[in-house]
Amino acid sequence: MNMIYPYWFRPQFVPVWATSTQDALELMRTSVQGERNDELFYDELIRLTPNQKQAGVITSIRNDERGHNQMFRQMYRELTGHEVTGVSNEVPEHVHSYIAGLQKAFQGELSAVEKYRKIWFGLPYGVYKDTLYGIILDEQKHAAKYNNLLLQNLAGNQW
Repeated sequence: MNMIYPYWFRPQFVPVWATSTQDALELMRTSVQGERNDELFYDELIRLTPNQKQAGVITSIRNDERGHNQMFRQMYRELTGHEVTGVSNEVPEHVHSYIAGLQKAFQGELSAVEKYRKIWFGLPYGVYKDTLYGIILDEQKHAAKYNNLLLQNLAGNQW
């Protein structure tokens, strides 16, 4: 006779990126604080673009990020009852070349997906998780756009 391992003896599965609600809120707060530096970085990158079409792509990404910042602020306020205060102590990074800036932006978008996934696992089910999922999809879309800009500029095809 085969015996099936009873479910009540199994350890609970926990994803490697599982996050407590408190940790998720702290990650959300730091995400908001770093947004100003990101905005300054994107503004500098826009000034280096070789044409208006590429400037339009980066401008649309920057504007999406501004919207994300507002959504993070509102979610944080609703979940904690407090406003995000303080200023990031990060030093804004100067963009030395357009290609290097695109590469940094691409890596930044991928890092944001990783960070936001951690936040997602710490949020309660419902509108907050759904909103963050939309933000994660935007970050993936931004990474794809930066990848496309990198490929076009490295190949010499600047639309």
